[in-house]
Amino acid sequence: MEPLLHNITDTALWVAIFRADESERPDAVFHDPFARLLAGERGREIANGIQFSRKNNWTFVARTFLFDELIRQHIKDGFDTIISLAAGLDARPYRMNLPATLRWIEVDHAEMIDYKEKILANEKPVCRLESIALDLANREKRLALFKKTGSHSGKTLVICEGLLIYLGEREAAELADDLSGQPSFRRWAFDLVSPAVLAMSQKEMGPVLKQANITLKFAPAEGEAFFEQHGWMHISSHSRMKTAALLKRLPEELLVYAAMPEPEGPVRHFPWAGVCLFENSKAGHFK
Repeated sequence: MEPLLHNITDTALWVAIFRADESERPDAVFHDPFARLLAGERGREIANGIQFSRKNNWTFVARTFLFDELIRQHIKDGFDTIISLAAGLDARPYRMNLPATLRWIEVDHAEMIDYKEKILANEKPVCRLESIALDLANREKRLALFKKTGSHSGKTLVICEGLLIYLGEREAAELADDLSGQPSFRRWAFDLVSPAVLAMSQKEMGPVLKQANITLKFAPAEGEAFFEQHGWMHISSHSRMKTAALLKRLPEELLVYAAMPEPEGPVRHFPWAGVCLFENSKAGHFK
């Protein structure tokens, strides 16, 4: 039997389905008119084949919503460059109301870039989009790209949506170091899960992912504090569950958990997943 997933790039098809489903609701909290086309039939098959994610599609809706809000706020605050690492099938440069002068740089594997450009060939991005084919696991080439981009960027927000969970702790630390080494990379936003959520995800989705040699790895026990030793100062974290509850996307049986207060401090030992925002300690406070 053919595996449901062939490689890690297939996860982009999978997640795009949930953006498509939300966009087609009459009360949609965001609109991605390209998601269904980008996901294709394989995306639907993957999403339907991984019932745990289908049942918990609210997590993807909340994540997309939170990243959209962070991007809007940073543009309002004067950021003129967005760098999207492992961008996948993200269509924000086409679907969001962005300034025409905004520089948007998306980085991913060549096959992902080629696939998306082919599907969106007749569409025009609303901002200055640059698509760069690069394997981010190649640290030497990654550093060269960061240095080149950083030297020609203004106030930059780096986003990593759905990336860090696939990294080992050393890989995450090195990425954090490489990004903080560029003073123009003022802010960094990414999604993070607790060890409890990682364990649950590994149990429910691990066997399917393993067929494609995909492993869920990263959930630091110290939570956001992990990144402080790598040049990043924590600004805020937003729970996906609480956000989904506010958006009326959370299943009724989970509302009681969303209402529970989160423990003080950055450590996330209890089941938690959210979107975190950090400031580059080496760049100084943004003004």
